Amino acid sequence: MPRWCGDGHAPLLLTPLPGITRDQIDRSTRSLWRYRASFPVQVADPITMGEGCTPLVARRIAGAEALIKCEWFMPTGSFKDRGASVMLSILRQQGITEVLEDSSGNGGAAVSCYAAAGGMRATIMAPSSTSPAKTVQMRAHGAAVELIPGSRQATSDAAVARSAEVFYASHNWQPFFLQGTKTLAYELWEDLGFRAPDNVIVPCGAGSNVLGCEIGFAELLRAGEIDAMPRIFAAQPANCGPIAAAFLEGIDTMPDRPVLPTMAEGTAIAQPLRLRECLGVLRETGGGAVLLSEAEIAAATLELAGMGIYAEPTSCQAAAAFARLLESGAITPEQTTVIVLTGSGLKSTPRIAELLGVAL
Repeated sequence: MPRWCGDGHAPLLLTPLPGITRDQIDRSTRSLWRYRASFPVQVADPITMGEGCTPLVARRIAGAEALIKCEWFMPTGSFKDRGASVMLSILRQQGITEVLEDSSGNGGAAVSCYAAAGGMRATIMAPSSTSPAKTVQMRAHGAAVELIPGSRQATSDAAVARSAEVFYASHNWQPFFLQGTKTLAYELWEDLGFRAPDNVIVPCGAGSNVLGCEIGFAELLRAGEIDAMPRIFAAQPANCGPIAAAFLEGIDTMPDRPVLPTMAEGTAIAQPLRLRECLGVLRETGGGAVLLSEAEIAAATLELAGMGIYAEPTSCQAAAAFARLLESGAITPEQTTVIVLTGSGLKSTPRIAELLGVAL
């Protein structure tokens, strides 16, 4: 039976892998499975619907050009499809037929979708405050959805308690999920003509994109395909940004800060499981972190929409962080900077309607 955690409930990580070269890309496959040679388990029958291969488009933001990675071009409208496809494919091959997940929205939608596509049963626990646009999506895929009163942490605690009954395929706990998110790094490398960008800015909640980018680019470095790691930056809301706050305070533990509501609900993780690992990535790559006000997140959401990019506020933090990092001089206009936008604006229609001051 596969494990979902280590001894003493420690999160699992995989032994670093050697990475692949450009010659090992399966160019006949137009999905993240083109990088299947980099995975720790070779899957005979992957659960796939063409996830990955998302657009990379140039836009001017805060007076400088950035490359925007549009990760919502996925079957369920968010980057979580990368992890769900790889994680559930490996687990199904290992004999798992029913899974449990806890999620504030996008992760649960992705697991529900890929479980359905793979003939697996799924139970999703979500906070009672989760957007109906996301819970309806889970139910439509046939998942059993349980809404848990209280905080996001209360939902996570409820899932851990249930894990004795159903296999816990948590996108926060499962190392195979990170094997899916690492394909973002491989894809950016291929997008840029087989080189690494200087900077990658990602919205950060539990840190699966921070960790995935580090895993993927580190493999490419070991394989001799890139000369240096890109700097990785995490964008979080000031109302709930423990990883960014810990980085900025120079500590390795949970910062003592109040947790307040935020429109960036997808990153509102008050007690991230892999805080130390995420801090290590930000420090070791020479990157950093930005805490953003609700006003900054709102402004970035509407600014991006005004240039044709309709992303949820959670994602738009990365664009707001780009402006702040330019202003501080931490990054410069001539560098190649990728802004990762992780979810569709359609996920947050009520919130964006509020920003526009229009009724639904």
